Amino acid sequence: MKRLSLQWRITLMTALLIATACISMSLLLGYSGRHYMDRIGTSISAYSETVSGNDAAQNTSDFPDTATLAPNSDLVIVIDGAQAAFTASNWLITAAVTLLSAALAYFVSGQALRPLREFASRLEKIEPNNLSDQNMKLPADVPTEFRRSREAFNRMLDRLDEGFRAQKQFTGNAAHELRTPLALMQAKLELFSAEHPNADAETADFLRLLGEQTEHMAEMSKTLLELSELRSVPCEDRIELGPLMEELCTDLMPLAEKQNIELIYEGNAMLIGSDTLIYRLLFNLSENAIRYNRPNGSVRLSVREEAGCIEIRVADSGTGIPAQYRESIFQPFFRVDKSRSRQYGGAGLGLALVREIVSLHDAEIWVEKSNEAGTTMAIRFPKMRNANLENSSETS
Repeated sequence: MKRLSLQWRITLMTALLIATACISMSLLLGYSGRHYMDRIGTSISAYSETVSGNDAAQNTSDFPDTATLAPNSDLVIVIDGAQAAFTASNWLITAAVTLLSAALAYFVSGQALRPLREFASRLEKIEPNNLSDQNMKLPADVPTEFRRSREAFNRMLDRLDEGFRAQKQFTGNAAHELRTPLALMQAKLELFSAEHPNADAETADFLRLLGEQTEHMAEMSKTLLELSELRSVPCEDRIELGPLMEELCTDLMPLAEKQNIELIYEGNAMLIGSDTLIYRLLFNLSENAIRYNRPNGSVRLSVREEAGCIEIRVADSGTGIPAQYRESIFQPFFRVDKSRSRQYGGAGLGLALVREIVSLHDAEIWVEKSNEAGTTMAIRFPKMRNANLENSSETS
């Protein structure tokens, strides 16, 4: 069946459906006709048996004498209600067969169009991080109509994968080449500032500006390099999230105290992944929650295990994220408020790195809630993946 084209599949299934409907209709109507013929015969026999004596002469007078009938005339016997019952029965049979045929047509067309649904499902699963996965490509056993589309689709995936690889390689190489001269510039600026402590105000402001921009570029290069090398990091560590959040809050406490932000963490769960990357993920989210929070606000980290998944939430008491920006914030270099972002530093790559780490762990991240009372970021890790990796590590 898989070797047949989609056109032939639909043709054969339609012919089979029509044949089934016609045969069913004929059998049911034939059965109905025989049933009512037997009913008529039974009625006549029962009537004849009840007729006797004078009653017979009186009752049989209602019937014409067959001896007096002309040779080509017809004898008509009417049984009350038989014709109406037969008609109603036929209409019921017709309606039932029609409904059954419609249900079969729905099922048959669904089976015939299954390759289209499989093709659409593959398209929905394609992401930049799984372009090289052979499971994303269309298999060879596709209908004739899809063979050219299959070849074009698979070649498109190869080109996209090659393009993304080249982009990441260029980004990594550029970031790596920039690290040394930027570090040298920072060292020279610090040395010059130390050797000229009595520089005039204009020179001091100029040196401070150069230092800030150089540090900003160095941080950007570091993050770009991390993004380009992310796929080479193994994700097989057993991570206990409770102690990890405690360590994270300790590291962020100086920044939180500076803005009088309360850090709260609760819950615990075991996660399989990269210890370094999960720490960086939560660090970036928590740091953003602190920097863009209100004075005397709070940041709460919570972990809980749901059915089949582990969920982490980072909630703050900030001003919220506008609805139109809740997807864009994960794009590289995107800033909701550019003036505030420059004031707090950063390269606009923190949440882009977060999304890549989440994708690497087969998880998902979204803005669960955001309003004037604050923002809650939610990350869901599939527990099935954790169980599989845990079993494979125990087996090895």
